[in-house]
Amino acid sequence: MSDVTYQAQPPLEFIPPAFNPLFLRFVHLFLPSYINWQTAIAQIEADNVEILAEQYRQFQEGKIRFMLAFRHPKTEDPLCLGYLFSQLVPKVAREKGIGLQSPVHAHAIYDRGIPLWAGNHVGWIASHLGGTPIQRGKADWNGLRSARDLFANGKFPMAAAPEGATNGLSELISPLEPGIAQLGFWCAEDLQKAGRSEQVLIVPVGIKYSYVDAPWSAIAQLLTELEAASGLPVNAAGDSNPSLESLYPRLLGLAEHLLSIMEKFYTRFYHQKLTDHQNTSGDISDRNAALAARLQAVLNVALQISEQYFDLPPKGQLNDRCRRVEQAAWNYIFREDFKDLTALSSIEKALGDRIAEEANSRMWHMRLVESFVAVSGNYIKAKPTVERFAETTLLLRDMVNKIQGGNPLQRPQLGKQKVKLTVGAPISVSERYSAYKGNRLAAKQSVIDLTNDLQQALEGLI
Repeated sequence: MSDVTYQAQPPLEFIPPAFNPLFLRFVHLFLPSYINWQTAIAQIEADNVEILAEQYRQFQEGKIRFMLAFRHPKTEDPLCLGYLFSQLVPKVAREKGIGLQSPVHAHAIYDRGIPLWAGNHVGWIASHLGGTPIQRGKADWNGLRSARDLFANGKFPMAAAPEGATNGLSELISPLEPGIAQLGFWCAEDLQKAGRSEQVLIVPVGIKYSYVDAPWSAIAQLLTELEAASGLPVNAAGDSNPSLESLYPRLLGLAEHLLSIMEKFYTRFYHQKLTDHQNTSGDISDRNAALAARLQAVLNVALQISEQYFDLPPKGQLNDRCRRVEQAAWNYIFREDFKDLTALSSIEKALGDRIAEEANSRMWHMRLVESFVAVSGNYIKAKPTVERFAETTLLLRDMVNKIQGGNPLQRPQLGKQKVKLTVGAPISVSERYSAYKGNRLAAKQSVIDLTNDLQQALEGLI
């Protein structure tokens, strides 16, 4: 985040959708070149595109409303979806004789916090592409009303990431948030009240990244940089033929060392009870299990540091707790009583800035946790591929970068990548609506069941 968040400010304003068809045409025209110039993506392909093309045909004919629920492993995912809409769906539609009106697009639901760390221009771009923001850690009624209205009445279908945030792992899905399912039922309810006959669907889309060529040398170099930053001995001669077998012990040693540093940090300066582990010996399986247990303990303590400051109960899964901490910090920084800054005394402004700075500092602990909510101790061991090794190494690099206060947008590219999008079978929300509207308990259970079914559908697309 920029330094401006260290100062108390008026509440975050809602960024209303302001779809501009000329801007969308410009984006669709230059998107392939932008992807080629600014990312490591060399190729984007998709399976079952005809399913999505057919959904768009029915949408445009007024037969259905649908939400595209996509996996969210990386920040490049929206670019891949834009390529899917602008290039792949129209191409397959022509090949299959499916008549579609141009443009093929979607109203995206995005996190209101993104413009805070990625820049205000990102909010402008999202707005003019018809996107609508949501604050995830609270009942954001402006955001919910906008998303609900677009789902039922928007010019395009919806698109959202039910995981709520990136997790950095192509083959491991974070627990889904229930908002997508709830919006689906709200859309069915709004259509029924309006006497409309459209069916409501959720279309799952998987996104998976792989390397064109295995970047073992780049991974070895990144490991060397991380070892040096963390105080581990560096092999000056390097590894002439790096491989998973030669690099895995180094990765484990780095992870163990970083955990030891963080355990000492939280024990000494935050008075938390954590065992001072030494590097474990024994086979790889034992080390993986020990790492997983130690990681969860450190993540829990780091979140507790934030939660104690904001007086939050440590309830729910890690991602739920992260969202509550984030929203609590925003409430301290973007304040209702600071709407009129001219009405405040210099003392009130100064004290507000003190609180904002401390809230931002306490939120830092949550940001560390955020990167590891989906990490387990056996991700590489269960399937030892270069992709899983690279993803895990990059997550450790993110941790080191956050500790050092680096720019989160400057993530190293280890090599050229291919992206595979897979469209899943649509899930009918309308067929479940009669059960949903039975009573409050039935509605809650329907949302849970639909969320679980969507989770299984996305996992099936890996």
